[in-house]
Amino acid sequence: MSLPLASKSQDNCAKLVDVTICLGSSCFARGNSKNLALLEEYARRHQPNVAIHLIGNLCQEQCREGPNVKIGATSYHHVTAEKLCELLRQLDGPDHGKA
Repeated sequence: MSLPLASKSQDNCAKLVDVTICLGSSCFARGNSKNLALLEEYARRHQPNVAIHLIGNLCQEQCREGPNVKIGATSYHHVTAEKLCELLRQLDGPDHGKA
């Protein structure tokens, strides 16, 4: 699985990545509560190299596939904390630490 390329922000200091996380009750209960905390921690630890534009969505109408997370233009389903960590590591590149 691969991530879409992140674009440079206007100040060219950080990669700007849009991350949409479903906060509907099904996705939230299935793991997006943990994923939200993980994304917030990742954003804090990786500034200024990667800037996360975190977008909360009430329901993406794909409840059976949840938890759902969208990074850039790519949607991911059944996103566990472990899977999200793997996706976030790809944003860093090979020479950065764990998410």
